[in-house]
Amino acid sequence: MRLLRMKLKAAIGGTRLTWADLDPEWLRALIERARAEDMGGAGLVDRVEGLIDVTTLLLPEKARGSAVLTARHRMVVAGLPLVPMILEVYGGAVSFTRQSKDGAVVESGTVLGRFEGTVRQLLEAERVILNFLQKLSGVATETAVYVKALGDSETRLLDTRKTTPGYRMLEKYAVACGGGWNHRLGLYDRVMLKDNHLAVSGLIGERLEDLVRRAKVMNPAMLVEVEVDRMGQIEPVLDAGADIVLLDNFSLAALGEAVALIGDRAATEASGGITVESIPALRHLGLDFISTGATIHQSRWVDIGLDWEA
Repeated sequence: MRLLRMKLKAAIGGTRLTWADLDPEWLRALIERARAEDMGGAGLVDRVEGLIDVTTLLLPEKARGSAVLTARHRMVVAGLPLVPMILEVYGGAVSFTRQSKDGAVVESGTVLGRFEGTVRQLLEAERVILNFLQKLSGVATETAVYVKALGDSETRLLDTRKTTPGYRMLEKYAVACGGGWNHRLGLYDRVMLKDNHLAVSGLIGERLEDLVRRAKVMNPAMLVEVEVDRMGQIEPVLDAGADIVLLDNFSLAALGEAVALIGDRAATEASGGITVESIPALRHLGLDFISTGATIHQSRWVDIGLDWEA
């Protein structure tokens, strides 16, 4: 049974998106949309024709220069591989040399990379570059705070689907850069029976354990996770063969009791109201996972500057 639980742990919380997992065509389309809204008002009914930066046109067309990306405070870096892709979308007349890497913890004043090339193109791309990097590095930095709060615990920190629409995979990648792990990526890669699924099932007269068994039969190659909010639901869920039991908003005492009850019969995940302050009390309960969306939706953009060199 212990081996089964270890395999489940690897399956549910063994995902850490890498840059190689992200689709370059999808990323390019995202960059192109960002460029179009910045230089052409894309998203507005009365958008302009073409793409233009009326301010940068004041500068000589062939002027060249160099600049550096600089961390303004301590942070975890995420998103640097996007920079060359952004520059390519803007015309490819600026080169970027990385001097740091995603996942690195850097101090204030650290140079993350250096630009060289056409002044106009770099000025046009500057804000989009910074927007991506500041947002993603903010997620990675916030995630690292939660991971640090777990200390030497074997419990893994998972993200959730509470992500910015259209940016999910980038944000989940940033969580991985910060030391967290990725929960399911979407509705397609795991059966996850949550409170509203159970409520609807109850309304149509289907028992909880029957719903779980049907999920296992219909999706034999997938993990089946079930959210419970009271102790009485746990035994029926285990008897039906659930792979993971999500303990939603359980008190500290109830979490300990639930982990003992479940034992090695399923993996355990705690969720709901998880904060940096509450994690230290949870880290040695024997939970396999703690999940929270806060590493993304409560993260703040970090301060990264683009500084021109003389």
